[in-house]
Amino acid sequence: MPSPSSAVSDSGRPAPSSLWRDRDFRRLWVGQTASQLGEHTSLLVLPLFAVLTLDATAGQLGVLRAVGQAPILLLSLFAGAWVDRWRTRTVMVLTDAGRTLALGAAALGGLFGLLGLPVLLVVAFTVGALSVFFDVAYQASLVRLVRRDQLVRGNSALEGSRSAAQIGGPALGGALVSLLSAPIAAAGSALFFALSFLSIRRIRRREVVPERSERPPHIGRRIHEGLRFVVGDTSLRTVCLASAAFQFSFAAMMTVYLLFLPRELHLSGTAVGLALAATGPGALLGSVLAARLPGRFGYGVVLVSAAALGDGAFLCVPALHGSAAVTLPVLLAVGFVFGTGGQLVNVMVMAVRQAATPDGMQGRAAATITFVGMGMTPLGSLLGGFLAQEWGLRASLLVTAAGMLLSPVVLVLSPLARLGRTLPASGGDGRDRTPPFA
Repeated sequence: MPSPSSAVSDSGRPAPSSLWRDRDFRRLWVGQTASQLGEHTSLLVLPLFAVLTLDATAGQLGVLRAVGQAPILLLSLFAGAWVDRWRTRTVMVLTDAGRTLALGAAALGGLFGLLGLPVLLVVAFTVGALSVFFDVAYQASLVRLVRRDQLVRGNSALEGSRSAAQIGGPALGGALVSLLSAPIAAAGSALFFALSFLSIRRIRRREVVPERSERPPHIGRRIHEGLRFVVGDTSLRTVCLASAAFQFSFAAMMTVYLLFLPRELHLSGTAVGLALAATGPGALLGSVLAARLPGRFGYGVVLVSAAALGDGAFLCVPALHGSAAVTLPVLLAVGFVFGTGGQLVNVMVMAVRQAATPDGMQGRAAATITFVGMGMTPLGSLLGGFLAQEWGLRASLLVTAAGMLLSPVVLVLSPLARLGRTLPASGGDGRDRTPPFA
């Protein structure tokens, strides 16, 4: 008779009561947490190095952020089609190794005085490209490791780890850049990716990978199948539109925000890191609430309310003036509210997508939504840099923060706003055939 810690269902996935006792789920959780720490650290280290050390202009910062985000637009659909036919463990391990090497090389280049803007652009693109594959793979991996009735709990745990990364990553990255140097900060990010590599490669459970035919469809056809599936599903189509509206405005706002904090409010790198890290505690709270509130109030009410509250929090930031003693507490509160609302939205949207998508379509559905939503971020970053140069930081921050409210508007006008206490069901088995949409 199996022990409680090894209890599994007939499908080979852990039984409902043993999610946290399952070693492979814990290894995925540790690896994903470390990977997110590395990603959130590097997302702050590279822009801060450009602003504080290279004295980058608003336009140059917009280009740097756009280059790092461009792989989302260029590679997401390919990543989804690829991940659906391979073990997610293999994909995550390879991408962790690649990001470790890229940031390790950046650290060495910085120590030898070679870490200028061109090198930052190359590193940002490389890390961004590998992160696209990792993010698609880890979202698909949960569905292959746990039962469907555990998806909300599993997503809550994984998104909680991302929250921890949001706390530690920006604060650590800002502190390392301010107190030590950008090369040391880049090396710290590389170490996190190395830890993720070591943890995920220890996952032993055999994944239930969709069967491959002797002559698999051309990758273009598989990408097309994913696009048709998402477009043909009302819930997933709404998620795409809301995500695109949010990500475009958020990318523009963050480009301005990263300039506004050190140049308009005169905050140090450490203070900037703390302001960004404030989303982490809020996201931790959001992860806890996401496992409870939908069952009480319904997914639709919580989804729309959380999006409106979180996205509207930044509207007060352009009015801030004064010393760090005055502005930093307000920025911490804004980040906390944004993190709470954003995490509630993230967990519920991911659960909706996973529940409505067959196993054989998980990677492509995730990649399609990422392509449509996150694919807008390079354009948003470029717009943010342009507006900051032409309109000034305060006006640009107000406009871009207001633009984030387009996302809850899309949600409130959609069927997702009327979701009750249960998730939508999958519409098919998602094997290698065109989904049943006219």
